[in-house]
Amino acid sequence: MTPQPQLLAFDALAGFADDDALAAFVAFRDWARAAVAEAPALRTAKPPSPRQMQVARAACGAAIADEVAARSFFVDNFRPWRVVSEAADGAAFFTGYYEPVVDASLTPTPDFRAPVLARPRDLVSFAPGEGPPDLDPRLAGAERREDGRLVPYPDRAAIEARDGDAIAWLADEVEVFFAQVQGSARLRLTDGRKMRLAYDGRNGQPYTSIGRLLTEAGEIPQTEMSLERLKAWLRANGLKPGDKGRAIMQRNASYVFFRLVEDVDPALGPIGGAGIALTPLRSIAVDRALWSYGLPFWIDAALPWESDALSPFRRLMVAHDTGSAIVGPARADIFFGAGETAGGRAGAIRHRGALAVLVPIGDEP
Repeated sequence: MTPQPQLLAFDALAGFADDDALAAFVAFRDWARAAVAEAPALRTAKPPSPRQMQVARAACGAAIADEVAARSFFVDNFRPWRVVSEAADGAAFFTGYYEPVVDASLTPTPDFRAPVLARPRDLVSFAPGEGPPDLDPRLAGAERREDGRLVPYPDRAAIEARDGDAIAWLADEVEVFFAQVQGSARLRLTDGRKMRLAYDGRNGQPYTSIGRLLTEAGEIPQTEMSLERLKAWLRANGLKPGDKGRAIMQRNASYVFFRLVEDVDPALGPIGGAGIALTPLRSIAVDRALWSYGLPFWIDAALPWESDALSPFRRLMVAHDTGSAIVGPARADIFFGAGETAGGRAGAIRHRGALAVLVPIGDEP
């Protein structure tokens, strides 16, 4: 049985009085404005409660311009509840993600040979457990046949073996794979233009961490695991069909499709599951089956987020996103921003700590 959340006082959140509450409020208001306007989410999640929507409307109309007023807004409208995991100490588990910046071409060339595929017309998406009753409840997508039947969508290996509608080409399958894992990428095209790969659905097959597979197999020690080490191992073990590197990527059956966004504002992050731009170090991905977008979460953990050394990470975050690997109540993925530095920091985060959800007064988690 999953442990029940525990009601806390704001005074119990170490560092809450020192956090930049105004930055957290701006991230919350970004969601609130989209929610009040009934803007569509990119990936459906648990609907916000009526009380959460009341708080959203209040945020849209509030004249808040400093940290004191922002902190008061959260204290006046929410109550913190500690989210407890099944671990002996009840700790939550945190990871990080980012937006890759990669070279690309809109046509295949000898230097850009790995296709990025557009969403197929026969793909039907739904939240896990909300699909047809005859499908595995773990699936979040299906293929619609010509006769109208829904069947499990093919896995990564099968998709790669057939022709798809390519919208761009990257240097190799490793770059495509990690753009899919992160859910977006900024493209530097050969003609100098900049575009973005935006998430446009996935085949709905369960996600498998290939990093975990390689550490369990003894290929890369856990203490040495990093994004660059993982990429190097894959390339060293071959990316052609049948090669060891390609085969391990194909053990992750999940496959993400993209659409091209031509007008890229470098000041804005990619669009998350909630349908709004992500904010570095304020946006998190959560389990969309359990949590509503827009809920604030307090994270208190020692993370290598500023350098390779551990330092306190005590911040009010907002649920702007979701991910197929983010499963369970005591689980959060921290968005770090775009580029190599963000990727290095994000890839180093696999740590435990305390997690609390701020629930609107009158609701319970």
